[in-house]
Amino acid sequence: MDWFMVLKAFIVGGLICVIGQILIDKTKLTSARILVVFVTTGVILGGLGIYKYLLEFAGCGASVPLTGFGNLLAKGTIDAISEKGFLGIFTGGVTAAAGGIAAAVFFGYIASLVSKPKIKKQ
Repeated sequence: MDWFMVLKAFIVGGLICVIGQILIDKTKLTSARILVVFVTTGVILGGLGIYKYLLEFAGCGASVPLTGFGNLLAKGTIDAISEKGFLGIFTGGVTAAAGGIAAAVFFGYIASLVSKPKIKKQ
C-alpha cells in the first residue's frame, strides 16, 4: 500500500471538507447551496482541465467529494460531445455518473426504510 498516496488523499479530502465547514459556519448559505457550489466548482475545474491534476495528486481524496462528482459530469459531457455531437450535451454527464446516481437513490431508499424521520422545529 502506498501510504504517501493515502496521506495525500486524506489531506486533500479533508481540506475540501474544511472549506465546506467554513462555508456552513461563516456564511448564511444553506447546505443545498453549498452542495451546488461544490458541484459547480468541480464542473468548472473539470471542464477547464484543471481537476485532472488534483485527481492525479490526491486520487480518491479528490474524486469522492462533491467536486469530484462535478468533474465526472464535465468529463462525461466532454466525452459524449466528441462521440455524439450536440446530443452529448444532454446525455454525457448523466451517463458518466449513472452508477453513482443509482447507488445514491438505492442507499437513500434503504436509509429511509430503516430510519425514523424527525421534523425540524422552527
